Amino acid sequence: MPLSGEVFGMLINLSGRRRFTSQRLVLYAVLASQGHENAAAIGREALSLFRGAHTSLLKRSGDLPGVFCPELEEVYFGKPEGDRKICYFMDLAARTLNAIEDKLRAAPELLAELVQVTTPLLAILNQITSVYEEQSKKHARLMRKQLRGIMTEIETIAREANMVALNARIVAARSGPAGREFSVVAGVLSNITNEIDDLVQAALNGAAA
Repeated sequence: MPLSGEVFGMLINLSGRRRFTSQRLVLYAVLASQGHENAAAIGREALSLFRGAHTSLLKRSGDLPGVFCPELEEVYFGKPEGDRKICYFMDLAARTLNAIEDKLRAAPELLAELVQVTTPLLAILNQITSVYEEQSKKHARLMRKQLRGIMTEIETIAREANMVALNARIVAARSGPAGREFSVVAGVLSNITNEIDDLVQAALNGAAA
């Protein structure tokens, strides 16, 4: 389905939130293991935000399109295995926070693994964010191209209307006093087409920026 610039902005923000909350989650898991008060609860909050962002990006819902292009299909479900690695990170983070809160013997080992997988996870998240950003740029280029096409058509119509106004003025001049009112109408039409020319030029300059 066609996506708006606003939707692309939402996708990029969600992808960025996923990167930010992954790091926040790991930080507070480490702090929780050191006995800092409320650290585990903050870590769970970060995990919930991370999980929500991932679900919103993956599953089509409302204005959000889910996995909408082959490039995303590849990075999520192809060789990079983005979705599998992200889901593993979420599961590992939940198990780690549970182990820390319950003071289980496995907690240090789980935390060490969580810290270890964070760097390759960030690489995947950065790669996915880059895909969203590139798709947004493609969308912007397409919109500019379409705008230029529309403006060119309007410019052609305005040029033809200007010719009609010119011919009307010639006819009015040949008609003498009887053509005076016709001449006024032709002048108004000519002014309108000049204004259209100015608007079209301004729009084309903006599209080229």
